[in-house]
Amino acid sequence: MNEPGALTHEHPTGTPSASSMPVPATRDPRLPRLREVPAFLEYMATGWDAPDRTPPVEPGVAAASAAHRARLSAALPGRTIVVEAGRAPVRANDTNYDFRPDSDFFWLTGCSAEDAVVVLTPAGSGHDATLFVPAPAYPGNPDFFGDAAHGELWVGSAPDASDWAAALDLEAQPLERLDDLVRPSDDVLLFGTANSGHAALRGIRRSTELGRVLSELRMIKDDWEIGELRRAVDATVEGFRSVIREIPNAIEWGGERWLQGTFDRYARTFGNGPGYSTIVGSAEHAPTLHWVRCDGPVKRDELLLLDMGVENRTFYTADVTRTFPASGTFSTAQREVHDLVERSHRAGLAAVGPGRPWSDFHTASMEVIANGLADWGLLPVSVDEALSPEGQHHRRYLVCGVGHHLGLDVHDCAHSSYEAYQQAAMAPGMVLTVEPGLYFHAFDTTLPPELRGIGVRLEDDILVTADGSDVLSAALPIDAAGIEAWMRAQ
Repeated sequence: MNEPGALTHEHPTGTPSASSMPVPATRDPRLPRLREVPAFLEYMATGWDAPDRTPPVEPGVAAASAAHRARLSAALPGRTIVVEAGRAPVRANDTNYDFRPDSDFFWLTGCSAEDAVVVLTPAGSGHDATLFVPAPAYPGNPDFFGDAAHGELWVGSAPDASDWAAALDLEAQPLERLDDLVRPSDDVLLFGTANSGHAALRGIRRSTELGRVLSELRMIKDDWEIGELRRAVDATVEGFRSVIREIPNAIEWGGERWLQGTFDRYARTFGNGPGYSTIVGSAEHAPTLHWVRCDGPVKRDELLLLDMGVENRTFYTADVTRTFPASGTFSTAQREVHDLVERSHRAGLAAVGPGRPWSDFHTASMEVIANGLADWGLLPVSVDEALSPEGQHHRRYLVCGVGHHLGLDVHDCAHSSYEAYQQAAMAPGMVLTVEPGLYFHAFDTTLPPELRGIGVRLEDDILVTADGSDVLSAALPIDAAGIEAWMRAQ
């Protein structure tokens, strides 16, 4: 990370002045006291053309966001609604993680500005929406060069409120005017990433009701959202191709890190980046549900579990998993495990459809797993006992669920009520995953030696349609022979 050179003020004797002495640890060392040099301030205020400050808004975002606000307005009439974009958390000392807007905020606005806030105020039979964004520091403002977090010389061209308003067809104001519209004494529903600390919002309790309503509204995707999810899935399939081509290099020298980096580079090139921490698990790492360390070798004769998703530039993400034989060919034991997971997966896919209980695909997948484990002699009780609420013995090898909503978040709609999620029926416009697996840990002594260290998961992204379902990730095969053939073709 480059740092600008400091201006050194010297006495005639050459002794450094106080302004060039070492900077205390509490002061940002990248920002010397240039604000205190009048000639420099005057010089820096002139001689600048305006850069292109067009906000990063993808086609269709403005119209989709307006429709989303209308749905929220209808669900909460007469209420003042505030949703925050949030800000990037600190990674270490004075470095932050990349900023990514709160999903609910983006769903309502299409705006990706850090620290922004949207306010919906009751008006007639609906609401008026106002977007508040931080005022950027342009030439003439000392922060232009003196604020490493917001100054345009540091962070690049920065749209102001008028730029965002034009791009989103939405009233926008500088963030400093938020106080004029929202006061702690008002009856305000507040939600979003809780780390902004805006003075106008202090003392306002975050609303679980608003979080629930937003999550439940987001369960049904409109046509624009479905198109964005298709794009994310298609990009993810291509990302899988890039990773598979690198398996020989990973075996030879790069390991799991090389494959993780390959996918993340692809996702960053064709989207925002990965929609969640990429999982690359080789051999005994494959059974670990969230193996995001990706710091082991890739072993030629072992399985390789890849759980990956591209987040596109409108922040919708895919979530796809396949398990590959690193050598290109499944061993007998690996294929038997994969075949059982495939049967479970197909049963789950077949149980997805409009009007069916959400639990149907979970139940269908689990029944196949329990019967298969019983056939292998791995259950200490009968299948019926294992599947009963009091048993669940088969879950030793599949402790997680087998599906979830998908959208702006990889585990979408997480603030929904239990009744609207697990107890609800599937409906057209829902996008979900089905992802059964078997996770036979290398240190699990209930398993025969030939099964220890084998982990298999199959995960697809599915759209519920009016008359059934559409597997968005169907371009990737799910059967063992098909996977082997697909690997050879890359």
